[in-house]
Amino acid sequence: MDLSIYLNMMISAAWYLIPIFIFAILIKSAWFKGVLGEWQVNLLIKFFLDKNQYHLIKNVTLPTFMDGKEQGTTQIDHIIVSKYGIFVVESKNMKGWIFGSENQKQWTQQIFKHKSKFQNPLHQNYKHVKTLESCLRIKSDTLFSVIIFIGDSTFKTKMPENVRFARGGINYIKSKTDIVFNNEDVASIVEKIESGSLERSFKTNRQHVKHVKEIVKEKSDVKSCSKCGAEMVLRKANKGKDAGNEFWGCSAFPRCRIIIAN
Repeated sequence: MDLSIYLNMMISAAWYLIPIFIFAILIKSAWFKGVLGEWQVNLLIKFFLDKNQYHLIKNVTLPTFMDGKEQGTTQIDHIIVSKYGIFVVESKNMKGWIFGSENQKQWTQQIFKHKSKFQNPLHQNYKHVKTLESCLRIKSDTLFSVIIFIGDSTFKTKMPENVRFARGGINYIKSKTDIVFNNEDVASIVEKIESGSLERSFKTNRQHVKHVKEIVKEKSDVKSCSKCGAEMVLRKANKGKDAGNEFWGCSAFPRCRIIIAN
């Protein structure tokens, strides 16, 4: 066979493999897992919540303010508006064992012997809730933070009641039965959220990602306890042979006594 023909055949075959290779990388990315998790939560909401009573607004990007000045944006996966309150839902598509508590800044994911840290989703969703509360100018007790885990994961520590797995998140939403809004209130809130959110576009998402990266960079120097995940704080020894020397101690002391030399 002529060499040039053989090379052309090889090149043609390679072009077919490139999309498969790209797709294989894509489905393993954190971005794809996040999108898949949001899609699964969307299905749960649509199938198990009455759409006439629970109004779903997806992928909401809101501007955040401090002292009257805009300070970037916050992006909310799902907002559910109902006469029983407003549910701000954060979805997590993860696998393995999940360890965490309400007050820890970081939670732990363990897959076999590998452990990795991730931001406490309750803290992450707190900003979403407070931003929405400020935008709508409503009472805080009418908003509910809900964390829904999706994927092959198992909670290995006791979680707060608003952190649930899959259908458990829907059950938590349904457990709120006190009526706090009338039909006119619900319609008005939905309209305010839709009109107040930034346009759903690639530009909006890119600007939000840039803002998040800046926050992560600012926090990159913050030390976390290797045992419990709490923030490490700089302290000074008052007695003993190391008196006067500074060291990093766990902020959860005396419950956690991990220290690191400065």
